Amino acid sequence: MASIPTPTSGAPAGHPEEVVIRAAGLTKVFKDFWGRPKARAVDTVDFEVRRGEVFGLLGPNGSGKSTTIKMILGLLYPTKGAITVFGESPRDVKTKARIGYLPEESYLYRFLNPGETLDFFGNLFHLDSAERRNRAEQLIEMVGLNQARARTVGEFSKGMQRRIGLAQALINDPDLVILDEPTAGLDPIGCHEIKQLILALARRGKTVILSSHLLADVQDVCDRVVIYYGGRIQAQGTLQELLAEPDEVRITSPVLSRDTLQKALDILRQEAGDRVRVDTPTQNLENYFLGVVERARAKANVTSGATSGNQVAQFIAGGNAEAAGQSDRVLERLTKPAAAPAAPEVPASATGAPRVDESKLEQLTRHAAPEPVRPAEPGPTEAPKAPPADLSKANEKLSGLLGGPKK
Repeated sequence: MASIPTPTSGAPAGHPEEVVIRAAGLTKVFKDFWGRPKARAVDTVDFEVRRGEVFGLLGPNGSGKSTTIKMILGLLYPTKGAITVFGESPRDVKTKARIGYLPEESYLYRFLNPGETLDFFGNLFHLDSAERRNRAEQLIEMVGLNQARARTVGEFSKGMQRRIGLAQALINDPDLVILDEPTAGLDPIGCHEIKQLILALARRGKTVILSSHLLADVQDVCDRVVIYYGGRIQAQGTLQELLAEPDEVRITSPVLSRDTLQKALDILRQEAGDRVRVDTPTQNLENYFLGVVERARAKANVTSGATSGNQVAQFIAGGNAEAAGQSDRVLERLTKPAAAPAAPEVPASATGAPRVDESKLEQLTRHAAPEPVRPAEPGPTEAPKAPPADLSKANEKLSGLLGGPKK
């Protein structure tokens, strides 16, 4: 399987280099009850994020990444400095409508199924019902939850919750997408699909901010990154600038004969000495894993878990055939007139229960309301039964112990 394409830095072709987020001297100090400084979470941070860019926020736990994201979202107000989103305050309502956010923990209504969840969030953005249904269909297919439509979110595994959480972050077709640990709990297939989706969003000119501890994922998709430590930015730039080793060069060639290889090594070692190394290139573990899974799918092996969406939702891809993949086939099926799904006829052997005749079922349920139950009364010729003799003697003894009259 081909590796993920290397993204190009800067704004994509056809889009002006527009600054989406600008932070200048951004500082956030948390205070205690008495107003005394308790923690300086973000300390004099400066950065810019441009349109169509995948921007990575990196750093160890507690370094200020989440606090920065909350200030971008307008959930926290800076102590000092300034931050703007689309040239406006992050607290502007119209600005918030252009943002999609996937938090580190998915906070979703556990008793709603995927379709109801997306309908709820789509309604928050005032999408009409037809558009909500259309986008929900595409997103559920995209994140691979088509087989889990009838299940509630509370029954989902963490990885499946991340999938529906990603879908809700995209329901409004946002211009700025903020993803906090988007691949947490996902299997390698899901991680690969998330990265492909991020690249598709960037190709369309959308801006993505990615905060993740999985550095391999960041390296696959990010144009530029900032590395936090102690609330300050310790390094920032393109991955090419940060990762290049200018004092070394790598030479790759097909398999050579022993004599030819020895001659090449002799020439190289005359210049570089013992620093010359020879090894066999290895492929990426993710690509090898995906290849194994694809071969298993080719053999028609069945899984009951989350499946590959195989395409990006059309309204997100913006009509880009390369980004949408196989979406034309899916959307053609989704746009057909909806027919009421017929209940599949399950044989008795499959469920272990006998089949019920519909006519008999109707007779059984015709008088479903039960009559009130009344206590039975003795008949006119039936005298109440006397208690057993041994019970009468026991009552007399109990009355004597309690000091009551004996009968």
